[in-house]
Amino acid sequence: MNVDLNAMSLKELKELQGQVAKAIANFEDRKKKAALAELEEKARELGFSLAELTGATAPRKRAPATARFANPANPADTWSGRGRKPRWFAEALAAGRKPEDLAI
Repeated sequence: MNVDLNAMSLKELKELQGQVAKAIANFEDRKKKAALAELEEKARELGFSLAELTGATAPRKRAPATARFANPANPADTWSGRGRKPRWFAEALAAGRKPEDLAI
């Protein structure tokens, strides 16, 4: 495949560069999938799963947090107690209220 790069415009060169980057990424993905399939087949032949042999486990999914605190000015505005404190919660604590006062 002969391509005269000197005859191409800047736009054409950038398009070609993008196509080459995509082709490289796709090639690497195909090679990884083929290698993984080969390893899984070999593990199956030996009576194991690949996850058993590598110690890999499925990622643990975190359950959605339930609301534990409610804004007294707007009960629909809730907070689970995870993450950053909402402004209304911090202001209530600064005003002398206790977290138990805001609990649902």
